[in-house]
Amino acid sequence: MATLQDFRRKIDQIDGQIVRLLDRRAQLARQIGEKKSKRQLEFFDAARQKTIVNKVLKMSQGRFPKAGLANVFTEIMSACLAMEQPLRVGYFGPRATFTQLAAISEFGSSVNFVSYKTIRDIFLAVDREWINYGVVPIENSTGGIVHHTLDMFLEYDLRITSEVVMAIHQNLLSRHRLEQISKVFSSPQPFAQCQIWLKENLPNATLKEVGTTVEGVQLALKTKGGAAIASELAAKVYKLKIVARAIEDVKDNRTRFLVIGKQSSQPTGNDKTSLMFSIKDRPGALFSLLKPFAKRKINLTKIESRPTRRKAWEYVFFVDLMGHIQDPSVSDAVGELENHCLFIKILGSYPCDVKVRG
Repeated sequence: MATLQDFRRKIDQIDGQIVRLLDRRAQLARQIGEKKSKRQLEFFDAARQKTIVNKVLKMSQGRFPKAGLANVFTEIMSACLAMEQPLRVGYFGPRATFTQLAAISEFGSSVNFVSYKTIRDIFLAVDREWINYGVVPIENSTGGIVHHTLDMFLEYDLRITSEVVMAIHQNLLSRHRLEQISKVFSSPQPFAQCQIWLKENLPNATLKEVGTTVEGVQLALKTKGGAAIASELAAKVYKLKIVARAIEDVKDNRTRFLVIGKQSSQPTGNDKTSLMFSIKDRPGALFSLLKPFAKRKINLTKIESRPTRRKAWEYVFFVDLMGHIQDPSVSDAVGELENHCLFIKILGSYPCDVKVRG
């Protein structure tokens, strides 16, 4: 019968094999980096990274947790990429926000992360090439669209290179017990996601909206009877107690984030394309918008409209659809759509995030 030491010796042997293989992978990654540098190619390839992670998950027999396996390979690729070309990645808000978690889940921890106070600041930093990529929230399954992110695509000529979908679990953080809490701080989205719980458990508490969840955490730290709605990471970073876990009203609560940059992603076979356009104001205009996609059986996953701010009652439409702009059906549909538009802009074709993080 095998002893505990026997099992440990086998694990030590496997660990040695893993290290040798990682060294070999790093050597190959460095050689790839040299070739990319000579050809002036982008070092980070979102399509390639998503393809690798999805392939690894399909190879797994399930003994190692799939979420952990995805995280392991993201970190391996992050470390190898750092040897090729260290990246600077900006994210919205201070440390311990969900946007930072989304940035880490996409790029791993071996990059230089920079926090920005506003979504506009991130778009500006990517546009001026102060950072390589930016990570911004675009929509929540409970709270809806982040309109300010959409508005920035009207001002900046940037591309969506990837998306990250995260499961969002909101927690009540405080130095006090639940019955001692009289004021709760957070950004608008967590309040929208936790309305039922707050009414049932803190009906008399004052709800104070702030710019970010971490700003709420900082106020909760110095306010008597104060609490905040934020992530588990925020509780660890700012040393607050988790008074109540997972207080979101809808348990399948997800937030979608966009990675913005200056280059497009290559097709993976499982992609989305995002467009923005303004249509001519005439009867049947909206039908003309949908027809090119409907007759080619292209799935439109989202349609949003925003005022152009140039003329009253003039709107820009934002559309997400399944497929890559290099797909003939998508390319043909967009070409037909142009005949009905005042202007049209492809925001990017990028790999779908089939794995929900968090």
